[in-house]
Amino acid sequence: MITLNSARTLTISAISSAILLTGCANMDETQRGTAQGAGIGVLAGAVIGQMAGKNAATGAVIGGIAGAVAGNVWSKRMQAQREAMEQATRGTDVEVTRTQDNQLKVNIPNDVSFATGSAAIKPELRSVLETFANGLSKDSNGMHVRIVGHTDSKGTDAVNNPLSKERADSVKDFLTDRGVPASRVETAGRGEREPLASNETAEGRAQNRRVEIFLREPEQASAQQPATR
Repeated sequence: MITLNSARTLTISAISSAILLTGCANMDETQRGTAQGAGIGVLAGAVIGQMAGKNAATGAVIGGIAGAVAGNVWSKRMQAQREAMEQATRGTDVEVTRTQDNQLKVNIPNDVSFATGSAAIKPELRSVLETFANGLSKDSNGMHVRIVGHTDSKGTDAVNNPLSKERADSVKDFLTDRGVPASRVETAGRGEREPLASNETAEGRAQNRRVEIFLREPEQASAQQPATR
């Protein structure tokens, strides 16, 4: 029979291993997430097992399995989408990142996306969106897309709010015209309400004029509201 002390040893060992594994340079995002989830799951399972008066070691094992699954929400297809977008945007100011809640975020600045005061997509953005649409149209598991438009503080809300939404809608129209189901794409306009930098300088205003695209798994869409920052 496994004692409480041995369960604690198991818990500590598993967490330590997970932490060490997450630092391995040759691990991809999916493997790293699995290791992190397993470590957290082991700890949670052991604690819950003790609180419920059950074997802590059993709880640790069950928690580790559940944690590994939860930690692996950054799937191989999400990683493939990220790599495709990084390649498509190489040499531009477009930023491709993974958010804390495991969404793929593509931040497209104004100099790549739209002319000042316009919702017409620039040629530079079209090539980026072609790659994005190609990956999504081939995806049979229904990834969800959220497109958020932003402006700087120049002009009034009466101009900026609809302009930011029109820009997001232009991106959506581009994607749906290329086979991405409209039901999987949502849009929003934030106007000047969510700046990345100070609107007091020209450089700051340029950063704030942007479109952000968030890609997430179907289960994330039903479980949470996507981050927009």
